[in-house]
Amino acid sequence: MIVSEQPGTGGCVSVPSIRSVGTAVSGQGYSQDALLDYFGVSDPRAMGVFRASGIQRRFLTLPGLDADGRPAEEGSGALRDKHRRVALDMGSRAVRTCLERAEIGSEEVGFLCCVTTTGLLTPPLSALLVREMGLPTTVQRLDIVGMGCHAAMNALSTARSWCVANPGAVAVVLCAEVCSAAYVFDSTMRTAVVNSLFGDGAAAVALVCQPPGGAPQQRGGGGLVPYLLSSASRVITSAVDAMRYDWDDQQGRLSFFLDPQIPYVIGAHVEEVVDDLLGGAGLRRSSVRHWLVHGGGKKVVDAVRVNLRLSRDEVRHTMGVLRDYGNLSSGSVLFSYERLVEEGAARAGDYGVIMAMGPGSAIETALVRWEEA
Repeated sequence: MIVSEQPGTGGCVSVPSIRSVGTAVSGQGYSQDALLDYFGVSDPRAMGVFRASGIQRRFLTLPGLDADGRPAEEGSGALRDKHRRVALDMGSRAVRTCLERAEIGSEEVGFLCCVTTTGLLTPPLSALLVREMGLPTTVQRLDIVGMGCHAAMNALSTARSWCVANPGAVAVVLCAEVCSAAYVFDSTMRTAVVNSLFGDGAAAVALVCQPPGGAPQQRGGGGLVPYLLSSASRVITSAVDAMRYDWDDQQGRLSFFLDPQIPYVIGAHVEEVVDDLLGGAGLRRSSVRHWLVHGGGKKVVDAVRVNLRLSRDEVRHTMGVLRDYGNLSSGSVLFSYERLVEEGAARAGDYGVIMAMGPGSAIETALVRWEEA
């Protein structure tokens, strides 16, 4: 257990830790070439975007083909229904896996934070999950909608604060993104860029904050866990519209826009936010052994890697998730964390940086340290 000084409290507080992770995908796995055929992409430039993405496979819930061999039309209502159905299915499976791995009963969940950017639900996903999974009806809930690919970091920060205020209680963060419920099919380069990147997926983590001075609480799994020490953020206001939803009147739905300059914008600002994060703990970049970066796309990851002077091996989890699942929006960085856990490379005393980027434009980071559970 890590204990830190808490200014103004006259004492110490324990630091929350991530106790487990669970992930899920839905739909069918598609290669990039299969998706080129499905979307009917013939423009050489668009085909080049698909094939240079660093992605080999993505899971998507796509409609069948119509009589003309084109993707069947899905209206706004059908897309909304798909988002609700798939997010609830993937989300409940990811949460169940997460809780089972930590040997935590669903009745123990005291806080549930659900993240999504690929659809708007009312009642929200958190309420639907309470009914679907039989979670306590007294659970405190928060739904984060529309923050984009970095929203897992914002959710972790909120859950961290809740855990500090409720030592010994369990918080769950769920990111459920049904990117195939936010697709537009046309022949423009704008949609080709978006359609070449995103996949459907959900990821959940459980957090617990052990009371300082209390008896050790075994929450399953044993071994090493990462303690969430601190966070740092940066909103790049000069690029606030670089990632956004626009309303497409012709298609009658929202259409996502990615500015091609985004990798360079992120690369130009990533050093300052990471140095803020590490400087607050008296650390240097060389102190960090594990880097978990949002897989926003090959160019984005390369920009982060080059500007932070990281090796390709240091972003292997990020690139592996991008290769096997595509950009999963807010869930991507938690899929990378799961791969690090499965690899078993962390050692007691190791520091790690978790980082995600998204609309705002914004970079969100967290500093973690692995210690014995």
